[in-house]
Amino acid sequence: MSGPNGDPDISIDEGIVDDEDEYSEEEYAAINTMLDQINSCLDDLEERNDSLNGKLHELLESNRQARLEFRAQLLGSPTEEHPPADQDSSSPPLPPPQGDTSE
Repeated sequence: MSGPNGDPDISIDEGIVDDEDEYSEEEYAAINTMLDQINSCLDDLEERNDSLNGKLHELLESNRQARLEFRAQLLGSPTEEHPPADQDSSSPPLPPPQGDTSE
């Protein structure tokens, strides 16, 4: 007679593993403790990830603000809060260059 999958000489009951192994209460307690530790580690990683994500968003926003302020300074339209560092509002404007005699 063939086996359950058509294999020759294997009976239906042969090769079946009984999963009726009994685990002691200590083994279940040890497994539960390990699962609790894993869960705690995963919670800690999630908190760290959330913290890093928040810090990254703050850094990106700060970088965006700095780029906007730098661009405004380059285009000559400084923001009211941050005048350009190379110009003092009390100093007079620079005279035009002296090398141009084409007029």
